[in-house]
Amino acid sequence: MVTEGIDRGMRSNTGIQVRNLVKTFQRGAVQACKNVNLEVGEGELMVLLGPSGCGKTTTLRCIAGLERPDNDDAIWIKGRNVTRLAPKDRNLAFVFQDTTLFPHLNVRRNISFGLDMRKTHSKPEIARRVQEVAQLLHLEALLDRKPDQLSGGQAQRVALGRAIVMEPDAFLMDEPLANLDAALRVEMRTEIKRIQRKLGTSTIFVTHDQEEALSLGDTIAVMNDGVVQQVGSPYDIYHRPANIFVGTFIGSPPLNLFSCA
Repeated sequence: MVTEGIDRGMRSNTGIQVRNLVKTFQRGAVQACKNVNLEVGEGELMVLLGPSGCGKTTTLRCIAGLERPDNDDAIWIKGRNVTRLAPKDRNLAFVFQDTTLFPHLNVRRNISFGLDMRKTHSKPEIARRVQEVAQLLHLEALLDRKPDQLSGGQAQRVALGRAIVMEPDAFLMDEPLANLDAALRVEMRTEIKRIQRKLGTSTIFVTHDQEEALSLGDTIAVMNDGVVQQVGSPYDIYHRPANIFVGTFIGSPPLNLFSCA
């Protein structure tokens, strides 16, 4: 077994690296991830894009430690093999599609919950960090409200705040805007991009929405059937698709295909 260690050969500016990730279910009958390779630089926002069931969420859950890869050296964070570490030991923050806020706690306590549970920070330090995050997310006026008093966008910002306050090495976001209406999705895309740029934290954002991917990502990785089909800039993915799947999946209207004799 490969144990936790430092990879001296990894690029010094790599935040997240996925190496030949294999993940099977049902005793190998279902192969969700087939030798997935990804590299996210420090401060980079990579969008993992693909249709439902393509393996993108399973990949993200393996990075987070919520699923166990079949291979022992698949997940590296800042040059450290974390494949067999528990989620709590990876220093990652996961933002889910469902905000999962605690209904009995106000916004302030929801944001501070992770730090409160760690018991590694003083109360004044926690209060300071919560206030800084509230200012970053424009939540100062909402700190004493309960979740049922928040709009969908406000609740999603609280979920982001709960992740940011932990000062993680990377953010993992799984379709965080899927439950919002179209106008609010556009607003929150801008907000996430602003926050990620300001913090400079490596981020993987999972979505099935092509427009979301093209507007958010520094880099896009397109997946289908458990395989990474293409990795590139939004421009390259849109204008220079690597294969028929990428060409037909990206863009509106879809790519026209012609048979040649």
